[in-house]
Amino acid sequence: MHKPVAIILLNWNTPVHTANCIVALKQHCDERLFNIIVADNGSTDDSLRLLKNQFPDLIYIENNENLGFAEGNNKGLVYSIQNGYKYSLVMNTDTLVESDLVSCLIAHLDNHLQAAAAQPAIYWMYDKNKLWNGEGSFNKLWGITSSSTKLPNNSDIFKTVEWVTGCCMLIRNSALSVSGLFNPRFFLYYEDTELSFRLRKIGYELHYLPMCKLYHEAGVAAKVEKKEGFLSPVIHYYISRNHIWFLRKYGNPFFYPVNIIYNGIYYLSLLTYFKLRGRNEKARFLIKGLRDGILTPQNSIWP
Repeated sequence: MHKPVAIILLNWNTPVHTANCIVALKQHCDERLFNIIVADNGSTDDSLRLLKNQFPDLIYIENNENLGFAEGNNKGLVYSIQNGYKYSLVMNTDTLVESDLVSCLIAHLDNHLQAAAAQPAIYWMYDKNKLWNGEGSFNKLWGITSSSTKLPNNSDIFKTVEWVTGCCMLIRNSALSVSGLFNPRFFLYYEDTELSFRLRKIGYELHYLPMCKLYHEAGVAAKVEKKEGFLSPVIHYYISRNHIWFLRKYGNPFFYPVNIIYNGIYYLSLLTYFKLRGRNEKARFLIKGLRDGILTPQNSIWP
């Protein structure tokens, strides 16, 4: 019988985390339900050979270069759709399951045809009693997206939300075939929120399942030990740029004056902090992100 789910793991120089994620999936989830696709984003640390030696039975996609989170995962999504899988489960490799997450997510989408995608409650790996990502929402007045860190109530079966996280989302492939995949121009950050809004635009709901659990280390691929700290400076470029792109497409023009004031104060404060602390590279990337966010023509973001 054809398996219904393709689990897509995007690896970029994180073979240990990817291997741990695979082992946990095989240990706790029903393998009759899924195949694992490892899409390697041009790793330079021999990741692909190490993973193939340890897990020769998986499906591997070699991207040969770092295509970013969006397009790197798209390669796996294309394979999933073209090979007849019903669902695609996009998961970060710095995550671990401790129960049958796959069955939990499948059962929900099988019984809720109005939902295009569902995500679990995602807890911090270092403290499994603290929620990292829950109910996703968008505040039109302030122009910010957020996810709840409030621990779920045992009576909550599911909630309809405004966006689901690319850290872990089970997506209906028939919905993706209509909405399109992640926007590759976003490269990294906000690509999940942007896709979520497109899925809702074509009439689907998005669901958050508090009783399904996942544990996340968070930001492994973005951490680099440099003189300006452990977070790669380029992250500030993508976050600021993509935030503005998202608001230009999905924000409410009526609230743009408030969006500009609120976010302008935030980014100015962040820039001031970087300059005072001598974080000049981070300041440079932030300024470039703000500039490209504002000046990039809309038709080149969404051709």
